[in-house]
Amino acid sequence: MFALAALMMSALALSGCATSIADMPLAGTPADAPSRPKDASQWLPVNDLPPDREAAAMDPAQRAKIEAELIAARDRQASVTGKETAKETAKETAKSSATKSSAADKGSATAADTGAK
Repeated sequence: MFALAALMMSALALSGCATSIADMPLAGTPADAPSRPKDASQWLPVNDLPPDREAAAMDPAQRAKIEAELIAARDRQASVTGKETAKETAKETAKSSATKSSAADKGSATAADTGAK
């Protein structure tokens, strides 16, 4: 009984993968839906590559110009980022030194207070 039920369930599962809901007679297609094309292979096959280009996509002079512009933009960005990073580092250093000095002041005040007691 269990084997028959497993066989029926696997048959139903496999048949669900084989058909499309739109092809089922009960579901059907709406009246205003476009008709299906007769040729099912509208797409290129996977291994069918387009032909090679006859001309280069970009001439070498134009490519060199764009590379130079990109390098200049990268250098500008690096210099701006470096300046901002230096400013942030200076701020963090000032904050940490202020925190350390205030902690040292509190520590010396506490030591003086305990010595006085």
